Amino acid sequence: MQRKWFHYWFNSPFYHILYSQRNDEEAEYLIDNLSAFLKPAANSKILDIACGRGRHSTYLNKKGYDVTGIDLSEQSIKYAQQFEQKNLHFFVHDMRKLAFINYFDIALNLFTSFGYFETEKDHVNALKSFRKGIKTDGTLVIDYFNTQKIIKNLTNQEIKTIEGIEFHLHKFVSDGKIIKHINFEHRGKTYAFEERVQAFTLDDFQRMFEKSGLQIQHIFGSYGLDAFDETKSDRLILVCNKA
Repeated sequence: MQRKWFHYWFNSPFYHILYSQRNDEEAEYLIDNLSAFLKPAANSKILDIACGRGRHSTYLNKKGYDVTGIDLSEQSIKYAQQFEQKNLHFFVHDMRKLAFINYFDIALNLFTSFGYFETEKDHVNALKSFRKGIKTDGTLVIDYFNTQKIIKNLTNQEIKTIEGIEFHLHKFVSDGKIIKHINFEHRGKTYAFEERVQAFTLDDFQRMFEKSGLQIQHIFGSYGLDAFDETKSDRLILVCNKA
């Protein structure tokens, strides 16, 4: 398989430096609110899809759940595996490929860890894998950015200095994608990465869910689980089950 932007960028240590403001407090706030809303049974099995370094997974495990985290990034999984224990495991895995059948009570795909692929077919295949991985009465939660607000407030050029590295960010919309070019120098070497995330709206998700056998039960617009407003909300959080 030809390597894409996400293979390179998510495996880079600079990805974690640029997004180091994503703190554990924010992750725990979302997990606390989702747990209170979904009320998982004490022995629930939970899948964290595109788990990164495992901040959501490890906190879920501390709450007593049996958690499996998967991610395409070998480096992120290698980091997360230091936290493994009896009911917490991490694996390198492509979300588009089936790994589990009718196994999990809840599957989570958090912090806009979707929309990376070139074709809708790839995204629908991923959703079908999510669906097959949960039990008949299982729940899937997808947390995406609110595309309408992101595009409306897009900052074309931005410079962020983090850990002594000056990141030059160029953001724009092209061909239905929100694209970010990331350029910087480190120790005399020049680096260039990019992010290409599909500008999916609620209508897009509804269409893809219909193709993949899922249906939306609840829609939220923030990590506090407030109602979704397409012009004001920061997030698009979709709670789904099997159709």
